Amino acid sequence: MKIDRPGSVGLWDTIRFNLSLVPMVSITHRVSGMLLFGGVAFALFLLDMAMTSEAGFDEAKLLLQQTFPKGLMLLLLATLMFHVFVGLKHLLLDLHIGDTVTASRLGSRLVLLLTAASVIILYLKLW
Repeated sequence: MKIDRPGSVGLWDTIRFNLSLVPMVSITHRVSGMLLFGGVAFALFLLDMAMTSEAGFDEAKLLLQQTFPKGLMLLLLATLMFHVFVGLKHLLLDLHIGDTVTASRLGSRLVLLLTAASVIILYLKLW
């Protein structure tokens, strides 16, 4: 028996054919949540090191003065800021604020702009 309807569409087909900003921000929100789940291990490791003793605090401080761990922490904080801003956008959508196509596009641009501004501020504070 031949079925005339299309089969399931995979994630890569969706990305390839629908390069709109709104779904990309939504998908990236999910990816940032997974990255944060993994990045919390690094942050907890540093927190444990800093809270153990005064020598541990000095060691954690020395570790964060190196370029790679500091960049990793900046990436983790940038991911957190993005995730928070998109989460707030989704909460507003639950209240039916910004649920039109135009408002959704504007909201996605605003999320990216706020994330970029907060990352620049965090960069200036960390470096």
